[in-house]
Amino acid sequence: MNKTLEYYLEKYTGHNEFRTGQKEIITDVLEGKSCLGILPTGSGKSLCYQLPARVLNGLVVVVSPLISLMIDQVKQLKAEGFREAVALNSFLDYTEKQQVYHNLDQYKLVYVSPEMLQNPYFLQRLRKQSISLFVVDEAHCISQWGHEFRPDYLKLDTVIQDIGNPPVLALSATATPDVQKDIIKQLNCEQMVKHIHPMDRDNIAFVVKTVESDKYKLDYIAALLHSYQVPTMIYFSSRKWTEQAAEILRTHVPNLRIAFYHGGMEQTDRILIQQQFMNDQLDVICCTSAFGMGINKKNVRLVVHYHLPTQVESFIQEVGRAGRDGEASVNLLLSNENDQLLPKQLIETELPTHGQITMLMDYLRHLVESKELTIDESLVSTQFQFNETQWRFLKYQLEVHGMIKEDRLVQISSSDRKAIVNDIHLLVDKRKKLKLAKLTDLINWIHDKGCRRERLFLPFQEQVRPAKFQCCDHCGFSFEEWNPTITNKRITSDNWEDMLQSLFFQGEHHEKQTS
Repeated sequence: MNKTLEYYLEKYTGHNEFRTGQKEIITDVLEGKSCLGILPTGSGKSLCYQLPARVLNGLVVVVSPLISLMIDQVKQLKAEGFREAVALNSFLDYTEKQQVYHNLDQYKLVYVSPEMLQNPYFLQRLRKQSISLFVVDEAHCISQWGHEFRPDYLKLDTVIQDIGNPPVLALSATATPDVQKDIIKQLNCEQMVKHIHPMDRDNIAFVVKTVESDKYKLDYIAALLHSYQVPTMIYFSSRKWTEQAAEILRTHVPNLRIAFYHGGMEQTDRILIQQQFMNDQLDVICCTSAFGMGINKKNVRLVVHYHLPTQVESFIQEVGRAGRDGEASVNLLLSNENDQLLPKQLIETELPTHGQITMLMDYLRHLVESKELTIDESLVSTQFQFNETQWRFLKYQLEVHGMIKEDRLVQISSSDRKAIVNDIHLLVDKRKKLKLAKLTDLINWIHDKGCRRERLFLPFQEQVRPAKFQCCDHCGFSFEEWNPTITNKRITSDNWEDMLQSLFFQGEHHEKQTS
């Protein structure tokens, strides 16, 4: 590489300066080193592999659990003229997948969901490629101590070995020191170069407002929106509440364009809402945590938490969607004494109960005894009322304990079965205890009397930078002194069919956007 990194940065992005941490990580990546990069939300982590993908010979593989992020980034790259990028996930149909498999050598950057890396044919195709970099995005998902633990990520070390041990780049915005150690251990990359940067965003002020009831929460939000008509995201832990709140707020603040967003909506509706908000055609989004993944809207000025998140890491990620252009922004968390009930309920239902586990094991024993060695996953999920997360967790545990191999049941002894049931029960209890402890940390943060920024970020870093603007309500912040920069373009376009068509356009390859 004869040119400087700044040359390639300007050539491919139009920028002439790297953000904090980017250049150091990219330099090590181009030298063939494996790296762990911890960078704050909105800091441009994707450039750390997108730029090397353009410069390096060979294929860069990016593993991400966020399908919407894959699709958005591929669309953006192709719009910039980089057509050698593709997103490969379970939502592509058979023909589209086969097209990607057979043309893999034509790409320089391929995004894959973790489950796609368990596809034997895809792995066979990868082995034939010259892979210059293997990227693990949202790397905290590999750690059992991380806030979004995904069992599929624990299989990545085997995949890395299987495809020839290319250099690995693990990226996250929310990883404590313990999680960082676990990421390195699980990826079997003890020689990783660490690039750990402060997670705190010095342009975001933190405010907690205690109110008597949920009704007063909406009243307070409506009053705030009257005074500050800025791009706003309001987070809820309930799909039903996103819809109800949007309807109520429209009546209270009729001059603002307000919509709701959650994972239960039709895909086309979600894509449309997402794009309208990105293009400043909507002012306020009432959403669940499903919104924000893959969204890089620079001018969000206000992020409100109507419901209490289940843990600090999730809270930090959602807060980080504010002020990505560096301008003064605010996070507001509304609190009352009943707020603990919903997150505790969410924690209890995230993993299966002891009863569900025991009944499933009895059912699987019956299948084996009747020589039926295949599992109808849809039937099992319906019969035992498993949600997707519960079944994904259980299937992984059955694989780890040798009860499932290559998607077929394996006969085991009665004593082994009892031991497995006991192990899974203990693991569920341990994880629930951990989750409840994380919830307690967030509750304690709400009631803490010290600086909110320091209390929030010190578990993740040694020191917290001084606030760029105002700090928090404990350090003198007041909304009366907040003068946000308003950058809404207020584009008015009524031709949503044209907009939707443009969203689905992926260059030479049309990818099915049903994530």
